[in-house]
Amino acid sequence: MSLASILPAEAIGDALKDCQAPESFCPKQFFQLCGLSNKSPQDVKAVFRILDNDASGFIEEGELKFFLQRFSPSARVLTDSETKKFLLAADDDNDGKIGPEEFQAMVLS
Repeated sequence: MSLASILPAEAIGDALKDCQAPESFCPKQFFQLCGLSNKSPQDVKAVFRILDNDASGFIEEGELKFFLQRFSPSARVLTDSETKKFLLAADDDNDGKIGPEEFQAMVLS
């Protein structure tokens, strides 16, 4: 399964354009613009599995840095500051990684 099979390519493009500049990435805004926040919990979990590059069951800080590139290979890398803010915003249990339930809660809230 690919992100393009869940989210419209145009919406992904719009979301990526919105955060092209360094320090402009806002996860909640990105999820709204790409349409993920309007998807079913099953679709959100499918996206989580795609973003979990090493299939560990978690999205770790290293994977978050390349988050935008999972949507488009030509997208920029998140800055260290953006990566840390993203992790802090979703990591409810403070274990240093984002689990599927944490990701779903962030996307659908």
